[in-house]
Amino acid sequence: MKIKTMQRNVLFIFVLLFVASTSLAQSFSQWRGVDGDGIYKNETGLLKSWPEEGPEVLWVYEGLGMGHSSPAIANDKIFTTGMTDSTGYLFALNMDGSLNYKIAYGREWTISFEGSRSTPTIVDNLIYVYSSFGEVVCYDDNTQQEKWRVNVLEDYDGVNIKWGVTESLIVDGDKLFVSPGGQKNNVIALNRFTGELIWTTGARGDISAYCTPMIIQLPERKILVTMMSNHVIGVDAETGEYLWSHQHENRWSVQANTVIYHDNRVVFFSGYGKGGGQLLLDDGGKLLRQTWFQEQFDSKMGGAVLIDGFLYGSGDKYRGWMAVDWNTGEQKFYTTDLGKGVVIAADGLMYCYTEKGELALVKPNTEKLEIISQTTVEYGTEQHWAHPVIQNGILYVRHGNAIVAYKVK
Repeated sequence: MKIKTMQRNVLFIFVLLFVASTSLAQSFSQWRGVDGDGIYKNETGLLKSWPEEGPEVLWVYEGLGMGHSSPAIANDKIFTTGMTDSTGYLFALNMDGSLNYKIAYGREWTISFEGSRSTPTIVDNLIYVYSSFGEVVCYDDNTQQEKWRVNVLEDYDGVNIKWGVTESLIVDGDKLFVSPGGQKNNVIALNRFTGELIWTTGARGDISAYCTPMIIQLPERKILVTMMSNHVIGVDAETGEYLWSHQHENRWSVQANTVIYHDNRVVFFSGYGKGGGQLLLDDGGKLLRQTWFQEQFDSKMGGAVLIDGFLYGSGDKYRGWMAVDWNTGEQKFYTTDLGKGVVIAADGLMYCYTEKGELALVKPNTEKLEIISQTTVEYGTEQHWAHPVIQNGILYVRHGNAIVAYKVK
């Protein structure tokens, strides 16, 4: 009898622990995946090649308006933003591609390369939207009500930039980070529940540069690394203490690529022929030195992925695709067989989405661009700039007014 009672108690405790751990798990989605590195690590069993006509199109939603913000998937919904008649809207689609709801959040960019820019960030039931005019808005997904709103350009002496702010917001714990680009309030952390200021730093005083930051956990400190107009900067993520900067400039101050981190090393890169390099940090977040620089590694805004010790991405002035050795910066191959564009990765393969609308499945290979399958995105409008997303075996591609869902599993 005592044994049965003990067994029941153990089972009861196990169930309680399971429920507790499940309730604490966050629903979380941000630009370029959970880790911000463009690699969708939980996706397995994906197709190793596509049919000749391309992967099956499950559905298409047309009606987003203008913009190139990427999809963000959480709470069994697909979130993105779009612009109609100068007004920006937050869209929430059901997983079958039907509209669940949309909310007008304010004006969006109508000057050049029109439309919405930043990708929504979702943590549990809270959705964070950043407009091209500096408006940070928090919505409750359950009620579709606005929780708070802050214009960081107006309230924190920020300066808007040539093509409108494009940074996607990142969250760590109770902090939401954004870069107003002011002299005093260069990068700030807001309380993500209230919008109130937690810390601010003047850093180098550069204006912002379209870049989404990266939060890096080092052995002795957690730091925020981002690219401003003229420098890569490192800031203590807990306190806002400005730690270091490294000069990196280009003609139009477009530094749109999130840095890539691995093993105390940070790789930064941007377009217009200005290339990228690697910085070595110590365990406390101090910048020790630049370890290499590669001029041709100059993606403007397509990102790159790190796979098995090599970086893969396309250039801007150097328009081809390439592989670069993570440890040395040596270029392993260079080819113009595919138009320049965006790259993400999952299940050991790369997904390349070019500015010409080409969509290619590519096997990582340091000797050549090994294209396995290729198709063309036939739906949508305007620029092919949004970064695709993979979730539960489905590849989501945003092209202007459309999202296309491809079955890739």
